[in-house]
Amino acid sequence: MLRFLTAGESHGRCMVAVLEGMPAGLKIDLKALNIELKRRQLGYGRGDRMKIEVDNAEILSGVKNGLTLGSPLGLYVKNVDFRIDDLIPLTKPRPGHADLVGCLKYGHEDIRCVLERASARETVVRVAVGAVCKQFLNEFGIVVASEVLMICGEKNKSKMIKKIEQAKKNLDTCGGLFSVTAAGVPPGLGSYVAADRRLSARLAGGLMSIPAIKAIEFGLGTGYAIEFGSSVHDAIYYSKEKGYFRKTNHAGGIEGGMSNGEPIVVRCTMKPIATLGKPLDSVDILTKKPEKAAVERYDTCAVQAAGVVAESVVSYELAAAFLEKFGGDSLNEVKRNYKGYMRTLQ
Repeated sequence: MLRFLTAGESHGRCMVAVLEGMPAGLKIDLKALNIELKRRQLGYGRGDRMKIEVDNAEILSGVKNGLTLGSPLGLYVKNVDFRIDDLIPLTKPRPGHADLVGCLKYGHEDIRCVLERASARETVVRVAVGAVCKQFLNEFGIVVASEVLMICGEKNKSKMIKKIEQAKKNLDTCGGLFSVTAAGVPPGLGSYVAADRRLSARLAGGLMSIPAIKAIEFGLGTGYAIEFGSSVHDAIYYSKEKGYFRKTNHAGGIEGGMSNGEPIVVRCTMKPIATLGKPLDSVDILTKKPEKAAVERYDTCAVQAAGVVAESVVSYELAAAFLEKFGGDSLNEVKRNYKGYMRTLQ
């Protein structure tokens, strides 16, 4: 079973993750892993934190001579901006953030006790985990990529940039829409036999765990609501060269909670970042008096970066489902099982 756990605060000493269940014998390309971390820092509209941090992961355990051992992988990313104990307390929660509810839940009187962990900084080690999973999937010809589709209602790239510039000038923020596509996924990952084994449910759950993601849709998504069934379901064909195939992919590569062999296509809607340069109305949690919300360092737009995080989430969920399907404690064992299954499909 593949599983991971992350730890760390936004301005703490570091961000760490433990990834358990990766088979032995996978060659880890640390340079490629760190390229993924750099991609997470990119995108028009990112804030000053990206100019400070130099995100490079170290592998603390689970690897010998560049190959996984089958034991847990320890991943470490140092925070350059490490001053959690010196930051002033905050008592004016930001609408749209975890601030207020987090304080109510855990009994904190300083919002920093919430925002330090609720921060999207946590995703840096999720990207590290996802990068390892990407390298595993690449062994089987599976490629995961993302694309920004819309920013603040604009689909044209130059107009997207203008929206971000407008938001920055107005001390505002922008959300948007991006897609993640996984090509080369074999049919049969996930299952229809139990709700928690459905691949669509697992992907949706993982993607919704990314901060600021508010909606998920597979394939045609909400487009199903306006069409007849005869125009949206993907007809099935067969040839000796291709095997079973479809000419359309409205289902987004998933039917009955399982991958069907077509590319998995999912779109995610990201809300605008909750910290605003011109803060909204709030209430001081100590005095209970009306105040403007706190203002922290923030991104004007992070949709492109969220797409990179989503790639990692999809890669992890696919790797987990892949290992459940094909099993094995070593990469060679997984490959034997995979090849045997693929022969049966022919």
